[in-house]
Amino acid sequence: MRPGNPWPEVEYLVGFRDDVRVGFDATSVSLATPVSTFAVRLPEGGVRDALARLAGDLVPMDKALDGLGPAERVQFQRLLGRIGRLLVRGVRIDGRELIRLEHTAYDAAPEAADVRPDSLVRLSRFALCRTRSGTLVLESPLAKVRVLLVHRAARALVASLAAAARVGDLAESAGGGLTADEAGALLGLLASAGFVEVRSPGEEFDGNFEEGFGKEEDPTLRQWDFHDLLFHSRIRSGRFDEPLGGVFPHKGKLAPRPAVKPPPDGPSVALHRPSLEDVTRRDPGLTAALEGRRSFRSYGEQPLTVEQIGEFLYRVGRVRTRFVPSEGDEPGGEIVSRPYPTGGSAFELELYLTIQRCTGIDQGIYYYDPVGHRLVLVNGDPLDRRAMLEVASAATSREADPDVLLTMTSRFQRLSWKYSGMAYATTLRHTGVLYQTMYLVATAMGMAPCGLGIGNADMSARVLGLDYLQESSVGDFILGSRPPGDPGIWDREQGWEWVNDPEWAAWAGSELRRA
Repeated sequence: MRPGNPWPEVEYLVGFRDDVRVGFDATSVSLATPVSTFAVRLPEGGVRDALARLAGDLVPMDKALDGLGPAERVQFQRLLGRIGRLLVRGVRIDGRELIRLEHTAYDAAPEAADVRPDSLVRLSRFALCRTRSGTLVLESPLAKVRVLLVHRAARALVASLAAAARVGDLAESAGGGLTADEAGALLGLLASAGFVEVRSPGEEFDGNFEEGFGKEEDPTLRQWDFHDLLFHSRIRSGRFDEPLGGVFPHKGKLAPRPAVKPPPDGPSVALHRPSLEDVTRRDPGLTAALEGRRSFRSYGEQPLTVEQIGEFLYRVGRVRTRFVPSEGDEPGGEIVSRPYPTGGSAFELELYLTIQRCTGIDQGIYYYDPVGHRLVLVNGDPLDRRAMLEVASAATSREADPDVLLTMTSRFQRLSWKYSGMAYATTLRHTGVLYQTMYLVATAMGMAPCGLGIGNADMSARVLGLDYLQESSVGDFILGSRPPGDPGIWDREQGWEWVNDPEWAAWAGSELRRA
């Protein structure tokens, strides 16, 4: 602390991040990251010299500004604002560098909140700690900065924030050698960035600090789960600074996965290949399928047939065409086409069918071979089959006992070899596209479809003989025959009220019955 000043001295350092390479030529400076290069026209002069000082270790801001006139200082500060995500900012409190800040959003501008020794604090439930480049870092979807915990005192303090406590008590119990005022200064920075929650001194919670925090939580945040908000912040740009999109992060390091999965060995069932003329002659049309689409959880007396399953899979999931690069081309260019669209023509999704009731197909668990258009038995154990169907039934609140369960799996590395930061989000988007394709085809064919929102990825990986981390389930869909007499439209007697043009639904119902 400075003489005569009771509060700790906070000093800010600045420098380039470890992953930034700085290059100088006669008229410009280039700042290269693993995914992009930022060039600045900057001839010889004070601003260029100041920028060069940041290329080494972190320096105090006043040292970085040494020798700059008033106009150059303004120019330099503006330049730092433009390249903020390429910088790291160190925070010294009373001579010790405790943390470093990296901006993960362009508009990050944390300022220290007022946290006193008697303030009540706790770590935000959205904060997470992980290792990154050999350093323990603090991140949060609520924050626009990443905090590098470079000093053991900072790590000890953060580790003590699981439960709400007074700052003065934390400084004493954490064991990092921080005074209450120093801890307050550090926590003020973490609070302003969104990592720490603070309650003002003097608030009384009858000794139940956690209850006091819970009552005050923002109603919007209360409705976010930790993993959902983290996922949202990572799969779109804005609050995260790591590579995002088709940047081929593993090119030249790992072999890409094939566009078509080699089918497993086992007994197989050849499937019916529908005639284009027959399908187009009896199809009700896109509008009828869209307007008449609904979910069913009960089925008719007569089960689906092997011919219907064959037509459904052919129209939904077969491989239509395949492109294989010439010898000597770069790897990763093999793609296929199926009836539904995917990003980059990846088509990483696979289909497995658990059959309980279908004329012409024995009970069992099968893999759909999209090239050979056949089903390959992968598991004939009745207990495993029942387990798969039980999970699907539970997802419908026990309304359905599925005749046919389709499990969609993702070959994750097929996507992550090309896409960084968004591979899993993309496979979920593809799953939704496949759901809609299945709904429309099943509706057009007069089946009873229903997409499910819950499945057991761990169990299905075991039952299907898959490696959970390489290929496991991301979606589930059930099928059966449509119950007799069902009108195919929303029933007013069940409480449905028409909002726009009920004649559309009535027309769709008649078209589907006719088809």
